[in-house]
Amino acid sequence: MIAVLLAVLVQQPMSWPQHSMERPRPVRVDPGPAGPAAAVPADAIPLFDGKDLSGWRRQGGGAARWTVREGYLEVAPGTGGIESSESFGDVQLHVEWAAPPTPEGEGQNRGNSGVFLMGRYEVQVLDSHGNDTYPDGQAGAIYGQFPPLVNATRPPGEWQSYDIVFRRPRFGADGRVVSPARMTVFHNGILVHDAVELLGPTSNRRRDPYTAHPDRLPLSLQDHGHPVRFRSIWVRALE
Repeated sequence: MIAVLLAVLVQQPMSWPQHSMERPRPVRVDPGPAGPAAAVPADAIPLFDGKDLSGWRRQGGGAARWTVREGYLEVAPGTGGIESSESFGDVQLHVEWAAPPTPEGEGQNRGNSGVFLMGRYEVQVLDSHGNDTYPDGQAGAIYGQFPPLVNATRPPGEWQSYDIVFRRPRFGADGRVVSPARMTVFHNGILVHDAVELLGPTSNRRRDPYTAHPDRLPLSLQDHGHPVRFRSIWVRALE
């Protein structure tokens, strides 16, 4: 019961300033060992098959310049984020990632990247195994808004998985929000967000309001200057 109450307190967005270090930390939960890369469902769209970057481009234009080796994709620090060639709205997204095996730095400067739905709604990627930071910026957080219910992070170098059910925001003809974006997120098979309504686009040290945007936009992965790895990325369109 205490753990449940703590999880509720952890996810109250208006009770704490953004990025507050005073906010309760999510309880650590061991998710068990990592398994092999997840198979792609028959009705899913593979975005990275371990071979090449044909499904991706550099954000802002041009070819994606990240490194592909041994079945995974690795951030090439300083080359910029990448985004999918295809655009999506409501999706089920699976993505696997691994922080660098030798930890360097601390807080936000350790194994940092991000998975962005529609290029603007981020689930944070971070080495949060024995690494303290503000709870709304740790691994599995909806960045700057909601910490995960629990900390299910494996040690650095081990593969992690996110399974995300994302419902895009709906806008009226006047550009106002009819219904906000919603996310359900599983980190390493453990529920960390349950149909959470996003406050708006995710951002650092500010809370931006919703602005009307197209019904479908690319997914993107962040270059935060760390050689984070990704594999087995696929989506199922839900609309």
